[in-house]
Amino acid sequence: MAKSKTPLKTTRKDGPGHYATVNGLRIYYEDHGAGLPLVLLHGGVGASEMFDPVLPVLAEKRRVIAVHLQGHGRTRDIDRSLRFEAMADDVAALLQHLKLDQADLLGYSLGGEVALQTILRHPDRIRKLVLISTPFQRQGFFPEVLADMAQMGSERARFMDQSPLYPLYPDVEWPVLFEKLGNLLRQDFDWSQEVAAIRSPVMLVSADADAVRPAHTLEFFTRLGGGVRDAGLDGSGRPGARLAVLPGMTHYDILTHPSLAAMVTAFLDAPITEIG
Repeated sequence: MAKSKTPLKTTRKDGPGHYATVNGLRIYYEDHGAGLPLVLLHGGVGASEMFDPVLPVLAEKRRVIAVHLQGHGRTRDIDRSLRFEAMADDVAALLQHLKLDQADLLGYSLGGEVALQTILRHPDRIRKLVLISTPFQRQGFFPEVLADMAQMGSERARFMDQSPLYPLYPDVEWPVLFEKLGNLLRQDFDWSQEVAAIRSPVMLVSADADAVRPAHTLEFFTRLGGGVRDAGLDGSGRPGARLAVLPGMTHYDILTHPSLAAMVTAFLDAPITEIG
């Protein structure tokens, strides 16, 4: 979903930010910590501040690279439509720019759809994948969410002056961003066949009151090889995929769950088991 209502901290000033020119886009990213690289992709109408609740824990043992996607945050827009595939290619190009052969990838909401396309288009670049509140097809959202997406357009930008994002990113062309997001969100997609071919370990995270239908998330988990057999007493039958449903949360506040960072870290630290 494009519009996240995850609370944002407005006290943090310019962080350890850098720019890289990839695919004609001057993309902004923040670099935190050290260790195995983990790339974070934010939700729509957001930026790296969305990850403030989890970033300190994630960066304790890892090099966390928080990217601002096209037209968002400190990454200025270019004359190009917003498409999941194009933004996924930007992420892969950034990894190449940073001379990273592989990285773990975490995407939330719209950033999750970009992350999913990244592993589908550049599978050798991604070691492990975490998808938070992310469907594999557009119809995975509840009907009322799809109806709201259908209404997304430049006229909604007039409300942005009341958003905590407004003072953080004065250079964002909000009407243009909202219009492009509307065009993106009205595009149908169905990656059901492609996700079944993912070989890297994947963790799906959902709220118990998410914008993505629980039945869809469970189907996603099944397509990744999860939930099809008993793991056995020794756990040898455990699939490479993981599923976490966070109680008492919604699509809009899921990143504030106090256990989220620890669960993600445990998944990333676990030995790699190929999905099968």
